[in-house]
Amino acid sequence: MTSITSVAESFFEACETGKGWEDCRAYCAPHATFSAQAEPLSGVTTIQQYADWMKGMMTVFPEARYEIRSFATDSARNNVAAYAIFHATHTGPGGPVPPTGRSMSTDYVYVMQFEGEKIAHMTKIWNAGLALKDIRLVLRFQARVSLVFKWLATMVCAVRLQLR
Repeated sequence: MTSITSVAESFFEACETGKGWEDCRAYCAPHATFSAQAEPLSGVTTIQQYADWMKGMMTVFPEARYEIRSFATDSARNNVAAYAIFHATHTGPGGPVPPTGRSMSTDYVYVMQFEGEKIAHMTKIWNAGLALKDIRLVLRFQARVSLVFKWLATMVCAVRLQLR
């Protein structure tokens, strides 16, 4: 019997290194859901979409890495929470503006809810606005902010089309 902690750790590694749904699916229920109160992820409702979104992020941030600060299992509620810091520099192509060369370090938490030994739902807790501001994708004008979020939404749509 596999522990939910080891499943969560394996999923986290696959997701955060941009392996996409191909690798992440082994750890998830077939129709695992996703939620986040972060504007760039507003249209993402499944872990499949999120895993592929993260895969796309590795194009824009090719040398991104994560630093795990805490990994905790709540056996009574059958979930695992992972707190990490995502470190990245905007050097890759494909964004709404040319690469800025700016770096960010952004805190985030995944809460992975299990059904049996598979992740059935994941919530990401992340302050996207501050992260994008750090790498200067959020500029003074609201129109530019809108452009950034439209670009991120376009990435989600592109991933959905690839999945079909």
